[in-house]
Amino acid sequence: MAITVEKPGPGGLNEAVEALREWQSEGAAWQIHPGDLGWFWRSGAEATAAAVRIWRRDGRILAVGLLDGADLLRVTTAPDVRRDEELARRMAEDVIEPERGVLPPGEAAVEAPMDALLQELLPRHGWHAGEPWTPLSLDLAEPVKAPDLRIETIGPDNCHVWADVMRGAFDGSTFTPDKWRTMATGAPYADSRYLVGYDERGDAVAAVAVWSAGVGKPGILEPMGVHRDHRGHGHGRAITLAAAAALRELGSSSAGVNTPSSNVAAVATYESGGFRRLPEVRDLARDA
Repeated sequence: MAITVEKPGPGGLNEAVEALREWQSEGAAWQIHPGDLGWFWRSGAEATAAAVRIWRRDGRILAVGLLDGADLLRVTTAPDVRRDEELARRMAEDVIEPERGVLPPGEAAVEAPMDALLQELLPRHGWHAGEPWTPLSLDLAEPVKAPDLRIETIGPDNCHVWADVMRGAFDGSTFTPDKWRTMATGAPYADSRYLVGYDERGDAVAAVAVWSAGVGKPGILEPMGVHRDHRGHGHGRAITLAAAAALRELGSSSAGVNTPSSNVAAVATYESGGFRRLPEVRDLARDA
């Protein structure tokens, strides 16, 4: 049977989340984690479904993509089909040809596992290496050092605190308590935790979300931020340690994060918390 690509619809998102959970494993390149869909869910189930693409063969999900913005497709595959030629060719056609409805014409980018055959096919059609990213990982086999902040776990009653810190951490952020509550309706929410760090004066200074993919599987941090009024005091390292500890409590085997290589300060923050820098990865870009 031929490979098909589809939008799942709000009711089909859980199937994509379950596939992504199943595919997470130590040592395997990750491009999309269930937590990535969970964080996107702040825009609602319909918007998340509209941004997801699923490739199938004989009913089985082979690949899941997320349009993280109008012109960026983040995509991953089941580990055993990374080099599947039929799948790679179908995915390449879908992202190259705008009429397929996966990517618009003009400038665009694709993030895919570095060992996927898709990485070799797109350059044959004029795509080139794009922005470099640095993945980092912390093994959670041993307990994590306690952070130098008071940490509070956030729920519906105090989600406004988490939202306030996020708006203060990211320029242009429009995150609100309502978006937090919308995010909490998504399937990945059950495997997540939201933390806020308070300094000695009782000010909320840093916040992070962590997402587990299940016991014994890698978890991720997405997003993590320090309020712009409280930077330069080591709060980024402290909230990162708290995030890693929360993932360990959820049973995650490791804590992972991906950050632009150009963000030298962020890379240094994670390394100061014990995260190990992994080989740099790049997306594939198409010019207008």
